[in-house]
Amino acid sequence: MRVMVDRGRFVDGISLGVLTRVFPRDLVDEVVAETGCGERRIRLLPARVVVYYVLGLSLFFGDSYEEVMRKLVNGLSFLGTWKEGWQVPTPGAISRARQRLGAAPLRALFERVAVPLGGPGTRGSWFHGFRVMAVDGVVLDIQDTPENVAVFGARRSGGYPQVRVVGIGECGTHAVVGAALDGMSVGERELLLRCSDVLEPGILLLADRGFYGYDVVSHVVDTGADLLWRVKDDLILPVLEWLPDGSYVAELLPSRIRERMTASSRPARADEMSIPVRVVEYMVTNRGESETIRLVTSIADHTLAPAIELAELYQQRWEFEITLDEIETHQIAGSRVLRSRLPELVEQEIWATLLTHYAIRHFMVDAADDLGEDPDRLSFIRTIRTIRVVRRQVTNQAGFSP
Repeated sequence: MRVMVDRGRFVDGISLGVLTRVFPRDLVDEVVAETGCGERRIRLLPARVVVYYVLGLSLFFGDSYEEVMRKLVNGLSFLGTWKEGWQVPTPGAISRARQRLGAAPLRALFERVAVPLGGPGTRGSWFHGFRVMAVDGVVLDIQDTPENVAVFGARRSGGYPQVRVVGIGECGTHAVVGAALDGMSVGERELLLRCSDVLEPGILLLADRGFYGYDVVSHVVDTGADLLWRVKDDLILPVLEWLPDGSYVAELLPSRIRERMTASSRPARADEMSIPVRVVEYMVTNRGESETIRLVTSIADHTLAPAIELAELYQQRWEFEITLDEIETHQIAGSRVLRSRLPELVEQEIWATLLTHYAIRHFMVDAADDLGEDPDRLSFIRTIRTIRVVRRQVTNQAGFSP
């Protein structure tokens, strides 16, 4: 005869194997309470369980609602908490539970947990004492429902509606530490402003030319962070002083001020609005064609950051593009269309995807530290393998912390 020991509700034992290391139960409970999403009565799917379940959805992207729940609770019978009367909730019940939870707890959890992972000795994370980070964006397809179209807008060329996501990430570890999302009518610059609170002194932010704008640069500089951004070739940057390393001193001004400037006059507010920068220009050859790369940086000291080193460093921006590809290609597999049919759940799903990517990268950085490797060397195919390891842990040890 089997004796069942009641240690609480069956679903109270659900965790996400290795992911609970990054998102412990107490922290999940805290963010649920802080966002006012805790339940007022006992439910089949409490809010904490739904948080872990939504994380599971992003790991088992192609599986049905019920199958993900089955995988999450597999192995709980070993804890003695299996209640024979408990059944896997219906898709409708799971969907309603997700709607009760909303996106706020997932976003709050991301904001609490997602911090840079590179330590003092982490390869690729540092440049002369600066923590190297980058900003870039990705576009995700979502379900073509009236609710999603009403909030995010319809795709102009037909097909699925889309959501734009802009993230700020650490180049050396591929950890995304800041993000913002909205419909396609909102540009990347605006979304960068929304997630710029993760910037601070000691950070060197890399960005492509699509992010340049005087107001955006001014905002980033005000955070205390430094920048190394590519700018367009037609941006007017008069040479104020040539420096020994081949770079030159220039200034950034709002276009309205620049347009009023002539050779003999300078508007009264020009000095007040001026942002001093160094400019680095160099040529690259790709498939027989030459292209001029033009960078501006707020690092004034050319002896600390010589032009040739900045030109080499700028290539690290591609590490963040790889990060977004990991999310778009390897996590959101198959059709690459998010499963959620309501705007709030779309946001919830995106935050969950960012959370699970962060947890996987956390796992990989720890592994790289143990091996004495550069975390960048564990990307791409090894990322896929790591996701598979995490999925096996979730399936086989769902009730156990690692």
